[in-house]
Amino acid sequence: MKKVLIINAGQNFGHSGGKYNDTIAENTLAVLNKFENIEVKTTQIADGFDKDEEVKKFVWADFIIYHTPIWWFQLPNGFKKYIDEVFTAGHAKGIYMSDGRKAENPEINYGTGGMLGGRKYMVTTSWNAPETAFTLPGEFFNETSVDNGPLFGFHRMNAFVSLEKMESFHFHDVEKNANIERDMKLYRDHLEQVFEKELKPQLA
Repeated sequence: MKKVLIINAGQNFGHSGGKYNDTIAENTLAVLNKFENIEVKTTQIADGFDKDEEVKKFVWADFIIYHTPIWWFQLPNGFKKYIDEVFTAGHAKGIYMSDGRKAENPEINYGTGGMLGGRKYMVTTSWNAPETAFTLPGEFFNETSVDNGPLFGFHRMNAFVSLEKMESFHFHDVEKNANIERDMKLYRDHLEQVFEKELKPQLA
């Protein structure tokens, strides 16, 4: 039995009601429920959380799936607060032990003190920006992908605690030109393919 933690970082703030990420999380659960050998726990950050219980969920899980909108090119404030509190509470309790360096040679091995080795994570993001803003020459993100640009620090954060990255999925242009039926189907197909690969029995 494999264990999956779904973290929904959608929240009600300004003109955002968090409903889009609720829909993504619902689709995630629908796909995972197709697999007989998966157990799921969920966290809805906007509903509040106990940081120590969340640490236990990270330690329990084999896979973590994060769902987050992107506000002003960064994680929303509620998600950042969650990460700060939960990961800090996880020091020496299963998330990380240290930054990995040793006093005798502090110049090397930074970022090797994580405790979540053997576990993997995936992230979805939702954007007002169209996909072309990341891919076309002369457009806003200078042909830099979501993962290598705005999410670079997020991915290094997960590497710091020894989580291994699975392929991300990004929803674009969700305010002005959302096509929810199409995008959710593409996402469900993506998620199903990822987990079919992850759960495929390894040949001896």
